[in-house]
Amino acid sequence: MKRPNQIIALILSCAFLLPLTALGQTADVNAQIRKEGMENSKIMHTMHYLSDVYGPRLTGSPNHKAAAEWAAKEMTSWGFSNAALEPWDFGSPGWVNDRASGFITAPVRDSLVFEVLAWTPGTKKRVNAQAFNLITPRPSTSPDAASTRNPTQAELTAYFNSVRDRVKGKIVFVGKPAAIPVNFEPPPKRVNPNPTPSAVPSPTPLPTPIAMAPATTLTGSQIATQLNEFLVANKAVIRVNDAGREHGQIRAFGNQKADPKTILPTVILRNEDFGRVTRMLGDGTTVELEFDIKNRFFPEGKTSYNVVGEIPGSDKKDEVVMLGGHLDSWHSATGATDNAIGCAVMMEAARILKAIGVQPRRTIRVALWSGEEQGLLGSQAYVKKHFGSAEAPTANFNKFAGYFNIDMGTGQARRFSVFGPPETADIMKRIGEPYADIGFLGATASKSRGLGGSDHTSFNQAGLPGISVNQDPIEYFTHTWHTNLDTYERIIEDDVKRSAIIIAAAVYQLAMRDEMLPRFKQGEMPPLPPEN
Repeated sequence: MKRPNQIIALILSCAFLLPLTALGQTADVNAQIRKEGMENSKIMHTMHYLSDVYGPRLTGSPNHKAAAEWAAKEMTSWGFSNAALEPWDFGSPGWVNDRASGFITAPVRDSLVFEVLAWTPGTKKRVNAQAFNLITPRPSTSPDAASTRNPTQAELTAYFNSVRDRVKGKIVFVGKPAAIPVNFEPPPKRVNPNPTPSAVPSPTPLPTPIAMAPATTLTGSQIATQLNEFLVANKAVIRVNDAGREHGQIRAFGNQKADPKTILPTVILRNEDFGRVTRMLGDGTTVELEFDIKNRFFPEGKTSYNVVGEIPGSDKKDEVVMLGGHLDSWHSATGATDNAIGCAVMMEAARILKAIGVQPRRTIRVALWSGEEQGLLGSQAYVKKHFGSAEAPTANFNKFAGYFNIDMGTGQARRFSVFGPPETADIMKRIGEPYADIGFLGATASKSRGLGGSDHTSFNQAGLPGISVNQDPIEYFTHTWHTNLDTYERIIEDDVKRSAIIIAAAVYQLAMRDEMLPRFKQGEMPPLPPEN
């Protein structure tokens, strides 16, 4: 038999060596992740299919469903398990614009640059009509007309009565063209790793008192509703809105009601064309236009789909670590930075782990959401069904180990923001430290259960650890977010490869830890924000 002191020495040596072994294994896995992610990446291949082949991917559209089916098939080909489409009730029909053209035909001939507003009808045939500029009244609130207010009901009604006969059969340009100043100080495209303290701001001057608006002033929403009803009732043929952005950028969203009987065919015209037409109208020139718009509605789009695929776990397989982004997009471009690239990065992060042959203890699940652009609807439906909330948990609520979300374009992953107590951020920071050499900067904790921004907040709202991946801004909010410029060409390949590597390593660590991420203790869960 061994002597007691020899046994103690053996125990102590094992206690010392086991952490070193674990560190060695982690370093080896990190090296494999880097090698696979940089040398064998499939991100741009995935990007090509999701954006070029299947974009745009408006929720409820055939394109979105086709993209979802392709993603499930691709993950299956990589060896993922249970890759499938999971339906949820979108409630509105699908919609797609097949084609649209627009021209000035007099006093000059030229093409117009525009996008169609989603969930609006097309023209039954080619429309040739004169343009009319409708500008709802903005009465002055001061003698020098420096400030204005919304109209009262009487003022709006009087204006509508004055132009009622002028809108019939016309292509109506709504509002004045936006004046877009030249930006001499564009925002930086990279995160500053060492921001300097801001200078002390000068005191804000007190505002000049202005006359109070009448108590009966209409809200913007009330004006918009009445304006739409006025145009339909008085048989205008097409509505034209100003994109109001620089350099030909156009953001086209969707009509609130997917009912073609309640809205005109509507286009968002680039600011430069909107200004040109309304200036000619302003100097008394008759402007004639031609539009041909083919839109279709799809009743089957009332059912939409999230996509899931898994790498099964081992001894903790009933616990799950999730990662994902939203697959749906708006329709002005191919939805590359918002958010095909987020889906491609998350699919790639999981693919890397599968390719290097790691066996995670917890199940790793990729999720590609739909309905994000309409209010995080797909991820909310999923969280409610599978996990419930802190106030009404399902059986799987306490088996959830975290959800990573990426949704800010092509910029490299820089930080994690995680819902949970402060020690949660400490853990995420340590997990990312091996990647400081390629620009990972740390982690922060959040206590907000507010819903908004992106799909991680669907988890946060439920009281679950949603993890937002914060990124370099690049051109996201200035150029590509929801615009007609959101295409494959705006992706920086090295940035997205590094993002996938960092996220793959973090997902792996959460899947291997003995304990899940800490949560708020009993009685410490932040309350839900009040409903509006």
